[in-house]
Amino acid sequence: MNILITGASGFIGRQLVERLAPHHQLTLLTRSVQQTQRILGNQHHYLESLDALSDLNHIDAIVNLAGEPIVAKRWSKNQKQRICDSRWDITARLTQLIQQSSNPPEIMVSGSAVGYYGRHDDKLLDESSGAHVEFSHDICRKWEQEALNANTEHTRVCIIRIGIVLGKGGALEKMLPPFKLGLGGPIGHGRQGMSWIHVQDLISLIDFLLSQEHCKGVFNATAPNPVSNAVFTKALGKALNRPALITTPPLALRLAMGEMSELLTEGQFVYPKRALEAGFQFQFSDLDNALTDVLAK
Repeated sequence: MNILITGASGFIGRQLVERLAPHHQLTLLTRSVQQTQRILGNQHHYLESLDALSDLNHIDAIVNLAGEPIVAKRWSKNQKQRICDSRWDITARLTQLIQQSSNPPEIMVSGSAVGYYGRHDDKLLDESSGAHVEFSHDICRKWEQEALNANTEHTRVCIIRIGIVLGKGGALEKMLPPFKLGLGGPIGHGRQGMSWIHVQDLISLIDFLLSQEHCKGVFNATAPNPVSNAVFTKALGKALNRPALITTPPLALRLAMGEMSELLTEGQFVYPKRALEAGFQFQFSDLDNALTDVLAK
């Protein structure tokens, strides 16, 4: 297949390219072609913008992962708008190009996040669960709707609500420094949910959805065993052979990070019901095994 990937230079995108490249022709959308070529190689077709395209007749599949990092900067009003626009605009443009195509792509896998559900208690959530309305939900709700507008009898759309991705880079990389020093531990009471997924399982799920013609709609991209923050931090300390006993007060995070701190002090327990029902098999269902694998590399 000729697969168009947005966000190809990101943490997830780079590993997806590595997985798909031996079997598919890849068209990669990136803001910095030269820099991305140095990372991913010259064998792919590169685009700096979708503006030059009038249709997607030559594309068989799309994986849409583009978006301003959620935790890159403090959430000012302008930064919130950048986070939203970087997801909504490109997804709306892809949908428009699909609708303008006489031979449209067969499948679009489009990113979202477990933040769609907003904050919840310890109730296990599946794809049919309701949401607590807050900023993370607002981002994801419109992001998903823009993608689902492309769903027709010719193009199926799969939405992946991605959890905390464990791999070299991403969220785990930001967590490691205090834990390596033995200064890590739970955030607040530690009861908030952390819905995680090993990066290789996430890549495998995307590949699975690309190939399974019966799959469409929303899929939780999380391991089957979400845990509390207290359990997660204890497991991370164990994997590093370090204590993880120092609690971070929510107020300290609020002062340092503002509203963005709620991503850490609140959470949700998300279950991948539809992926499992579709026949997808996780390689890493156990958190200890996932952390051991990631940290050994």
